[in-house]
Amino acid sequence: MSPQLDESRITDTIAPDAPTGPPAGEWTAPSASQSTTSETAGDVLEQIADLPAFDEVAPQDARALSKELFERMATLEEGTHEYAYVRNTLVELNLALVKFAAARFRSRSEPMEDIVQVGTIGLIKAIDRFEPDRGVEFPTFAMPTIVGEIKRFFRDTSWSVRVPRRLQELRLALAKAGDELAQQLDRSPTVGELAEKLGISKEEVVEGMAASNAYTASSLDAQPEEDDSEGALADRIGYEDHGLEGIEYVESLKPLIADLSPRDRKILSLRFVANMTQSEIGEELGISQMHVSRLLSRTLGRLRKGLLADA
Repeated sequence: MSPQLDESRITDTIAPDAPTGPPAGEWTAPSASQSTTSETAGDVLEQIADLPAFDEVAPQDARALSKELFERMATLEEGTHEYAYVRNTLVELNLALVKFAAARFRSRSEPMEDIVQVGTIGLIKAIDRFEPDRGVEFPTFAMPTIVGEIKRFFRDTSWSVRVPRRLQELRLALAKAGDELAQQLDRSPTVGELAEKLGISKEEVVEGMAASNAYTASSLDAQPEEDDSEGALADRIGYEDHGLEGIEYVESLKPLIADLSPRDRKILSLRFVANMTQSEIGEELGISQMHVSRLLSRTLGRLRKGLLADA
């Protein structure tokens, strides 16, 4: 949205035979006596066309001009070119309010252009709802609407994983309560202390903490910071090590194997450590392959029975 009304916009909005004013110069807010309901739409557009660039209007002048434009817009019929022109002028004249509100969220990850665009939607809503006869200044009325629209944008779009609004609000309440308790206790509060502070159960506190993890997400392949020597996130994530189960079995088998006869232990070693076949074991021990098979089956059965008894 351009901060200035150029000639092409005026030509597109005003009828071809409408008079055009002198070049824009320093603007002075008109007095109340100059604003009458008898003014024609052409008179309104002609005076608006004389305005300087909106980014050059002082805040005091912008406030006075906005008040005058709201009074004039009330006399125009909604849906006409003149009404839309005055309304668009009000939007551009008060964009400074949007930029001021958006500056509060500059630390967020969203581009500032997107935040300003969302804030402008709130400004338009405020313009459509504003009633000058209530005696409230427009900036005072518009700022909560603009900030609320921006906050709604972050609430609805910023979460990496969509969570219920109840948990979103609980996350904010936990953050606020956590900061207050940390200042009072000079340490991080416990789950129980947070639950007591908010008047909720510990399970709800844990649920809210878990929901906080859904706000932002990082790529597993994201490169670490320059001062981080731990590598990418994918290199630091744990995984299920199936070898741990084998270690448990080995530790359980050690006393059972120690109770075996020397010959049975040697057969186990030759079969499962040296990976020898039953025929090779028989040649090694000077017994038949069938005898080796019977001894091996008996030993394995004994060990299996011992493991099941321990379980």
